[in-house]
Amino acid sequence: MSLSLQPASSSIRSTTVLVVRRDGRVVMAGDGQVTFGDTVMKHQARKVRKMFHGSILAGFAGATADAFTLFERLESKLEQYSGNLTRAAVELAKDWRTDRALRRLEALLIAADASQTLILSGTGDVIEPDEAVAAVGSGAPYALAAARALIAHTPMDARRVAEESMRIAASICIYTNDVFTLEEL
Repeated sequence: MSLSLQPASSSIRSTTVLVVRRDGRVVMAGDGQVTFGDTVMKHQARKVRKMFHGSILAGFAGATADAFTLFERLESKLEQYSGNLTRAAVELAKDWRTDRALRRLEALLIAADASQTLILSGTGDVIEPDEAVAAVGSGAPYALAAARALIAHTPMDARRVAEESMRIAASICIYTNDVFTLEEL
């Protein structure tokens, strides 16, 4: 089962971040659109980045300021736990769920290292998808469906699957654009 999640708040409608694993490669792609209500405010935001000495990819969907706070916290946990993504994610999820200030943050994080992908939510969830693809954000269902089909029916490499899946999501989801950031492990 692949996994696609959207932030809990119905007012958050932005972004698509997709992770694709294939043939030992891991690619994370995120679109660049920043939307405020029904207005596009920016086209080239970077919602995907490398962390912990380039060994972990992380992306977000949701409120930008909240996501940057969570990126900082995840980076801190990765340093504290020597790059152990699972341990860092679980500890961040605990903090996110129990800390009064963090609990109000409205975003989802998706993180991947060479061996696993994890989705973190503010409700304390740390989910490891069963399949080679996972996505978060408004366009997640579209990107996920496209990636699953491309993985199953084409020999495309992980990067190409991610790019084509994001193009499909951008053509369907009004909160996703076709300006992508791609990072690869």
